[in-house]
Amino acid sequence: MSAQHPVFPQVDPDDVSSNRSDNPSFGEVVQRRMSRRGALLGGTAAAAAFLVGPGAGSGAATTSTTGPHPGTGHGHGHGRPGGGGRRLLGFEPVPTSDADEFVVPEGYRAQVLIPWGTPIRPGGPEWREDAGNTAEEQAEQVGMNHDGMHFFPLGHGREGNQRGLLVLNHEYIDQELLFPDGAEEMTEEKVRKGLAAHGVSVVEIERRRDGRWERVDSRYARRVTGDTPVTFSGPVGPRHPALQAAEGPRGTLNNCSNGVTPWGTYLACEENWNNYFGTTDESWEPTPSQERYGVSAAGGGFDWHLADSRFDLAANPNEINRFGWIVEIDPKRPDAKPVKRTALGRVKHEGCTVTESRGRVVAYTGDDQDGDYIYKFVGEGNWRLQRALGRSPLDHGTLYVASFRDDGSGEWLPLVHGRGPLTRANGWADQADVLLRTREAADAVGATKMDRPEWITINPKNNDVYCTLTNGSGWDSAVSPRDPNPYGHIVRWTEKRRDHTATTFEWDIFVLAGDPAYDPQVDLDETNVFGSPDGVWFDNDGRLWIQTDISNGSQHLAEKGYDNIGNNQMLAADPETGEIRRFLTGPRGCEITGATATPDQRTLFVNVQHPGETTDHWGEATAEDPRAVSNWPDFRPNGRPRSATVAITRVDGGKIGA
Repeated sequence: MSAQHPVFPQVDPDDVSSNRSDNPSFGEVVQRRMSRRGALLGGTAAAAAFLVGPGAGSGAATTSTTGPHPGTGHGHGHGRPGGGGRRLLGFEPVPTSDADEFVVPEGYRAQVLIPWGTPIRPGGPEWREDAGNTAEEQAEQVGMNHDGMHFFPLGHGREGNQRGLLVLNHEYIDQELLFPDGAEEMTEEKVRKGLAAHGVSVVEIERRRDGRWERVDSRYARRVTGDTPVTFSGPVGPRHPALQAAEGPRGTLNNCSNGVTPWGTYLACEENWNNYFGTTDESWEPTPSQERYGVSAAGGGFDWHLADSRFDLAANPNEINRFGWIVEIDPKRPDAKPVKRTALGRVKHEGCTVTESRGRVVAYTGDDQDGDYIYKFVGEGNWRLQRALGRSPLDHGTLYVASFRDDGSGEWLPLVHGRGPLTRANGWADQADVLLRTREAADAVGATKMDRPEWITINPKNNDVYCTLTNGSGWDSAVSPRDPNPYGHIVRWTEKRRDHTATTFEWDIFVLAGDPAYDPQVDLDETNVFGSPDGVWFDNDGRLWIQTDISNGSQHLAEKGYDNIGNNQMLAADPETGEIRRFLTGPRGCEITGATATPDQRTLFVNVQHPGETTDHWGEATAEDPRAVSNWPDFRPNGRPRSATVAITRVDGGKIGA
């Protein structure tokens, strides 16, 4: 096959940039850096030093396929061990798949746990396979489209590995599958059920003697939905004029990835919140700030504004300002209001990865839209002292945005009122204004445009920071090695002195995703070829877990360069050797997302999001035929596909991945 790529999409179908600034892009930065090094990607020793690719293609040419097994899977392949005598990756890679099944390596078991519609407490309203549950029933059930999550142990030692709270996000809804009659006509009841299917679920689970996990009754069990009362804290407080709307503040929407604080709370992150708002008022026009966030009269296809004035941009213009925040939830205080922490900025938060450095809390977040930015919040003092004084460590500190340079260095630019261009003379009223218009503030200081910055994770062994860049329209920037960039890549950086509070860093590219059949720069093979990295997470041993989210407009399509990559998948990588192996593959139409483990690392939890969603390759899922693409995980003749958490264990009881 020719080394020239096919006609790649100029942008991911799910995401169109709203960044009209002249700021430099990561692609420009990467290209200039490579030019300075005098190297072509993948072609010289200099390029090999720049990309961690030499070990990334570590896999032999033989694999074997697996047979279907509803709800579980088994597969095996062959790949050489990681460099030296250490085997951080101790499993045989599974092959790519186009089957409607969930496949894990030989010697592993996969158990479907808490699919959409599961009662959060035993005895709650049961799932109806015709999607006939009411809004009230859905509010007592696990929500739709599982995403980021975390396992909070209940107890210490062995007990903490056997019992805990699983807290998970529900990013969005598929209205064709959520309602018996689909999305043909929007009604108030459908809006209410849609709100109930969003948000966060808190479920207590316990491991039985036979090794299987089960949901158990719990005083902590809780749903946080799009209607749950919330409050605001930080510079944009609950009384701020921009937050005053027709009713009190309620709900969280489009929660993608997540974060966990050192004091044991959960952070849900509001991503594509603009999609829920619209208006039929022909006199309405978006402000420049609304336009920068992708707000439009048509909205994102939910049409809630047709049945509920809360989501009508003209009738209730401030409601939209209540979304786009990091939301703190205490899983052990089910009566406490979720708090939107405004000091961390208002963007389309993909996630919020929290660490501590020199006693201060540090939080990284990506703004998941083509051409947007990476941010970091640094607390102003010791977080333990802050809490002892009754203050939230997330309310007091400095928000920064990243600038990547083509010499491999970078700088964190402060978004502080009165500094640089963020002054009253330039139209910035105060710090609350900076945070309400975070994207515009980042534009003003000259941040680097990125190819859809997604999840961020930190290597526990050396404090390096990794960020997935899913794909992009090909920004002419140093940090984007392709124009366009349909496959994405993973960038990593090291803060100065490995101190997360530092304001400078050094960066490189960990791996370039894609298919070498179409792009000779890519150093992957059949044991690890992947595209569109999204979820990324380090376990305690230092394995980097990579999850993919290939658009359903690209999966399996040769004209998009995705015909050899198969269904979405999860891989494991050794950051030292660069070795990558495919660990699992998901069913048709799904995204693989969310990763968390028990403290002993003997159970890994992952999420299968939107199985059975309409794809260009497999067809259209409709209210009349919800099983057109997938019928996972139940495979019932009159059922429908359901997002679900999957608990993965080893047959021999060992650590996952080892």
